[in-house]
Formats: sequence, C-alpha cells, structure tokens
Amino acid sequence: MKIATYNINGINKRLTNLMDWLADAAPDVVCLQELKCTDRMFPVTALADAGYGAVWKGQSSWNGVAILAKGADPVLTRDELPGDPGDQQARYIEAAVNGVLIGCLYAPNGNPQPGPKFDYKLAWTERLLAHAAELWETGLPVVLAGDYNIVPEPRDIYPTSSYKDNALVQPESRELFQRLLAQGWTDAIRKRFPDETVYTFWDYMRQRWERNAGLRLDHLLLSKKLLRRLNGAGVDREVRGREGASDHAPVWISLKHQ
Repeated sequence: MKIATYNINGINKRLTNLMDWLADAAPDVVCLQELKCTDRMFPVTALADAGYGAVWKGQSSWNGVAILAKGADPVLTRDELPGDPGDQQARYIEAAVNGVLIGCLYAPNGNPQPGPKFDYKLAWTERLLAHAAELWETGLPVVLAGDYNIVPEPRDIYPTSSYKDNALVQPESRELFQRLLAQGWTDAIRKRFPDETVYTFWDYMRQRWERNAGLRLDHLLLSKKLLRRLNGAGVDREVRGREGASDHAPVWISLKHQ
C-alpha cells in the first residue's frame, strides 16, 4: 500500500501536473493540501476518470484538503480538527481507506511572527496534538500526513540565516512537533533516511529549486501498527522540477500487507 502526501498549491491550476504524477507513481492513497478551490470546483470527475475516489473539504482561494483512494471511495470520518467550533479554515480531513485511518492536514504557516497568525499556528497544532493523542489511544493503524509547516530540525533546512525569524523554524513550533513524536508517532521519512538531508519544499523565489535550497515541511507520522509495516519511503523530487509545478514535491511511504 503506497500512501502519499502532496501540497498541490492549487488543484485546478495544477491538475495536469497532478494527473501526470498519479499516472507515473500510482499511489493507493493521496493526501492533498492547498486545494485553493471551493467544494463545488473540486475536480471530482477528472479524478474519477483517473481511477480515484475522493473526499474533500474546499475553501475559496485558500487552504483546502482532500484524500484520494485508487479504486475505492474513502470513508469520511471527520472534515475538521476538533477543539475550536469557530475555526472556519479548511485544514483537516480524515477517512478510512482499506483498513487504515488517514488524517490529512494542512497546518497554518504562522507568518509573520510574532503576531496573531503565529498564535493561531500554535493553538491549531495544540489541537492536533490533542486529537493525535486520542487516535494513538485507539491502537488503530493511523497515518497523519500532510504539510505540517514545521521544519523539525536544523538539518531539515538548507544552510541559511534568512529564515531565522520564520515561524517554520521557531523553537515553539519545533517543540510541538517533538511533542507529537513523544506520543509515540514515527516520522517515516526520518526513519527511512536517518542520516540524510531530505527536502520536500523549494520556494519559487531566488532560484531555490535550482540551488537545492529546500526545507522539509511535509511529513507522514505513523502509529505503532503501521510502523511495523513500513518498507519504503521517498520524495518524488523530479515532480518539483516540471513546468508549472507546485513548490512542494510529493512524499510517500509504502506499507507491507498485514
């Protein structure tokens, strides 16, 4: 079973890129972020023609998350992160696919910091921690996949001082990510590549793709049952270099059958 996460940065604008990657990579499950479209504008027909069922939570111009499943219809379990009924931002969706519970998230960026956007980032991630703890306690096979908008460690960003004030690398942000891991979740990419530099995002500005000036923002966290089944992981870097690409590359894991 191959599960991927991909910040598409505008699903309709980059639908050709998405379709090409789906045809090449053939993932069984895909978590998409930054749809940047309303529910009505989600390309459900095009995805069905490509063999994927979907659940999604859209939002005009910003945010938006979806879960795709090859040859199946994901069973929606929730389309919002609990803990704040007033939060209108479409940043979390959850569904069951082939015996695995998939949480797809698009965490807040938090810039500029300090300020209300950073406060929202921290509060939202605290809510994620609370929900993740509940999911962990179920003992179910769970993956929490998406754009966490956190660079976990200094080695997860290219050598630079230009990000020193950025919300992505602040001690408060990194501490929240470490608290997630402390619950028991395993960072699948770091598990598979313990000593290597891995990036998943390259800004459009200042030739950062060409210079490989990247960051690792996209993570797949696995519950104990899924960790035992992990047998592969990677980043489809070449997708980032294609014409009209998202500034993120798809990140994936493969799981053995039970």
